[in-house]
Amino acid sequence: MNSRKVVFLFWSTLLVGSISGGIVGVALNYSLYLNEGLANLFWGVIWALGISAAFSLIAQMGFFAYLTLHRFGLGIFKSVRLWNRIQVIIIAFVLFDLFYLRYAAFAESGESMWSYLIIPVLLFIYGLIVAALKAKATNRQAFIPALFFIIVVTSIEWVPALTANDPKWLWIYFAPLLAANTWQLLVLHRLTGTGADPSIQKKS
Repeated sequence: MNSRKVVFLFWSTLLVGSISGGIVGVALNYSLYLNEGLANLFWGVIWALGISAAFSLIAQMGFFAYLTLHRFGLGIFKSVRLWNRIQVIIIAFVLFDLFYLRYAAFAESGESMWSYLIIPVLLFIYGLIVAALKAKATNRQAFIPALFFIIVVTSIEWVPALTANDPKWLWIYFAPLLAANTWQLLVLHRLTGTGADPSIQKKS
């Protein structure tokens, strides 16, 4: 992938993350911004776009970190199947932690644990959809790495908001991360010009 395509990936990801996060940020604070007048709404939109751009940069760092980790994993285990099984185990642990650790840390007395299942379940379903699209566009070996990236890497990037447990910040932080990660994952093979990403091709 040449420098022009790298630049395109950077700016397009920044744009996707900024717009998606900006929309969510404005929607969650719309009444507050609007009640203070159009000038406040304007600066509120600018703030939402700016903070979302920062989160999309985190998503880009996570993406390239995972590409390195994936190659490293393939090099250590010498087997796509074994490395994929390890990734599946990690996915299961992360989904469980998204449920149990948040419940243990933030649940109030008498609060049901089922509400804490919503986030991991929805993230898992979304990850399955994106991974299926990735596998269809490249090859079936891409399914598990794509699922791992969407669930595990996004969750790691989301940790600051998860630990704060502020409902608004959860989604203001999450929207640009998920949008940026999805975009990067689904556009990479188009930029490399191959049927499969060089990061996920089956080793001979």
